[in-house]
Amino acid sequence: MTALSEIQTGVATAALLIAPLSLAGLALINSGLGRSRNAAHAMLSAVCAASLAACVYFVIGRCWHASADEPARVFYVAGKPWNWIGAARPFFTGIAPDGSQAFLTAWLGLSGVTLASLIPIGGGGGRWRLNSICASTAVLAGVTYPLFAHWSQGGGWLQQLGVNFGLGDGFVDIGGAGSIHVTGGLTALAIAWILGPRRGKYSPDGMPMAIPGHSVVFVVFGCFVAAAGWLGLNAAGAIVFASVPPGRLILVGVNTLLGACAAALVSAIVTRVRFGLPDASLTANGWVGGLVASSAGAAFMPPAAAVLTGLIAGALVALSVELLELRFEIDDPGGSVSVHAVAGIWGLLATGLLGRFGTGALLAQVVGIATLIGFIFPLTWGLNAALNRLMPMRVSREGERQGMDLFELGSGAYPDFVTHADDHMQR
Repeated sequence: MTALSEIQTGVATAALLIAPLSLAGLALINSGLGRSRNAAHAMLSAVCAASLAACVYFVIGRCWHASADEPARVFYVAGKPWNWIGAARPFFTGIAPDGSQAFLTAWLGLSGVTLASLIPIGGGGGRWRLNSICASTAVLAGVTYPLFAHWSQGGGWLQQLGVNFGLGDGFVDIGGAGSIHVTGGLTALAIAWILGPRRGKYSPDGMPMAIPGHSVVFVVFGCFVAAAGWLGLNAAGAIVFASVPPGRLILVGVNTLLGACAAALVSAIVTRVRFGLPDASLTANGWVGGLVASSAGAAFMPPAAAVLTGLIAGALVALSVELLELRFEIDDPGGSVSVHAVAGIWGLLATGLLGRFGTGALLAQVVGIATLIGFIFPLTWGLNAALNRLMPMRVSREGERQGMDLFELGSGAYPDFVTHADDHMQR
């Protein structure tokens, strides 16, 4: 790994200082897209999940993640090294807290895992118990996130596909589209699948019913707050994982914002065509989907390619939300699967298609995507299904009817207002 200059270290540090804004934005979005009687629970879940993810990553997850210049477990196949898991020391020991690249990598991993921990909360909104959220977060931070992050960003076998097999520069994911967003989105899919749909989401004949979020203002404001955090994560990732010079971060910022704006516009257009009027929630989700899609290759695309990436991401988010509800009965209140998994996969693919890389780059990205779908998703589903057997994840029927705020926290987010009841709903 190339040593960073003092200027690069300083810029990466400044970028990571604003990265937590992505947490605030995502927490607001998850809360706003849920019912008012679940708002406080959604916000507290975000705080607990982020806090636990950071602690678990500090103790054990960092060991498996590691950086490219730290010890790792390697085995050989046909004379080729396969770096499959990190072997760093726990508690961030062994790395000097002095702005070294290894410590920046650890800090970036800490920022990434906290953001990833908030993504499944949107998929399980309105019915996922707080203690189960914490248990699932521990699995994410201790197993699935660091495992794929090592493969894709810590010198693992995906990152080495270029060296070992001549596939461009190997798997490229500077901002965590795969390690953070697709991993988090696939976990959200597993959670939504295990929990089943919210009561009242589907009519007796199987048609999905609209359950609007309680605050579009929260959602839209969360989009803008999240964008600031995304700029920090993408900029820091470009420096730490690709040794991008500070002057090139202008391109990272431009591409990140262009991707979000293009995605939001096309989501508004798609919902206008589909439903007769633009949908504010789906447009906001499109904005975040554009941020997610930009995360993989913002440092390596011309601005026109970033716009194209955002346009397609926005359309995919708007259409996949409807597809998941209608065809697969996946109830995802926060749109986490579409925004993070679907848009993230497209962003990884777009990096190989539109990024400035050599021959084989697209195949390297496809191998990474196949690994996420074919290995990480079954792994996270299996681990969460086992947790569900040990401690049922879904709140009781009475708790869902009463609202997560009152049932699990004893008080609501809006005590001076009457929350809506759904006693008439059958399922």
